[in-house]
Amino acid sequence: MTDTGARAQLWVGTYPQPGAEPGSGESIWRVELDRADGSVASAVPAVAATSPSFLAAHPSGRSLYAVGETAAGTLTAFRVGEVDGTATLAPSGSVASGGDDPCHVLARGDVVWLANYGDGVAAAVPVDAATGDLAADGVVAHPGVGSGPVVERQAGPHAHFVAEAGDDVLVCDLGADVVRRYPATGADAGAPADVAAVLPPGTGPRHLVTLADGSLVVVGELDARAHLLVRDGEGWTPAAAVPVSPAAEGGRDFPAHVTLSADGTRVHVGVRGADLLAVLAVRPADGGAPVLEHLADVPLGDGAWPRHHAVLAAGADDAAETVVVALQGRSELATVRIDPATGAGEVVARHALPTPPACVLES
Repeated sequence: MTDTGARAQLWVGTYPQPGAEPGSGESIWRVELDRADGSVASAVPAVAATSPSFLAAHPSGRSLYAVGETAAGTLTAFRVGEVDGTATLAPSGSVASGGDDPCHVLARGDVVWLANYGDGVAAAVPVDAATGDLAADGVVAHPGVGSGPVVERQAGPHAHFVAEAGDDVLVCDLGADVVRRYPATGADAGAPADVAAVLPPGTGPRHLVTLADGSLVVVGELDARAHLLVRDGEGWTPAAAVPVSPAAEGGRDFPAHVTLSADGTRVHVGVRGADLLAVLAVRPADGGAPVLEHLADVPLGDGAWPRHHAVLAAGADDAAETVVVALQGRSELATVRIDPATGAGEVVARHALPTPPACVLES
C-alpha cells in the first residue's frame, strides 16, 4: 500500500506489555497518518503476532516480514492484500530465525536477512523473488564471534542490524565492536567472518547509514557517539566520532536507530535515556571525509525510550521533514516536524497504543 496523498500509510511492530509474556496481545498495527497535522487518522491491529519488534517489506510489495523477538526466534511472512482500499495481512509461513532474540530484518529480492541479538547469529532465509513467500530451502546461519570490554553488554557477539552494501550485506555486532560483511546471497555458512570495519573498544555498534560518498555513519549504543567510517580498500576505517548530542552520555544514554535525510545532508538519531531525537548535519569537506556536526535536539518526553523511527517520504508541499518515532517507554507514536535548514523540531502529535511500539515502516 502506498501514500494516498493526504495520508501516509504505516505498519507498526510492537512488543508485549512490560512483564507480559510474548504472544500475550501484541500485534502488527496498520496506521494512517494525516499529513496535514501529523495526527493519527486511524490505527487498528492488522494481525496478531508474537513480539513482532521489527518489520521489513519485500521489494515486490506483496509480502511483509516480522521477526519474533523471543529466545528461540522466528521469522514470519505475511501476504499483503487489500479489501475496500484497506491493506490486510495474512500469515503465509514462518521459520526459525537461526538464532536467539532476532531484532532486525532486511528484505532483498531473493533473500531475507536477520540479526539475532541473543547469540550474534546473522541468518539468511531464501524467499520467492516474485512474491516474497518463504522458500523451502531453510535458513543459512552465520555464527558471530568476539566480545568487548563492557562486560555486562559485550560478553559475546550481538548482531543488531543488517544493511545492504552492493553485492554484500553489513552486520553491526554490538558485542564485538565490529561491522561484519557477508555475501548478500547468504552463501558460505560457517565460513570465517569477513570483518569490514573495527570500531573503538566499547562502542557497541548498533545501526548504520551509508552516505553518498560511500562512508558509513555508525551509532554506538554504549558510547553514545556517531562514528564516521571512510572507505579503506575493501573495508572501512574510523575517521572521526562525535557525541550524538551534547545531552547524551555514554553508559547512561543509549542511541538506537539512525536515518539519513532524503537529500543526504542530515542524520537523525533516537536517544534512549536522554529521550530525544538528535539531528546532525553531514557537511562535505574539500578533499576529505565528510564532517558530522550536531544541529539540534527534539525532546520526546520523559520516559519516551525512542526505539525506532521512520522519515516519511516528502509530499510536494512539505516544507518540513516528518519523522514518526516509536516511543517504547510511553507506548506512543510521536510525529515530529523538523526544519531542514536548522534541524530544530517539535512533537506535533502523539497517539497511544495498547502495546509498546518498536518499529515504524512506511508502506
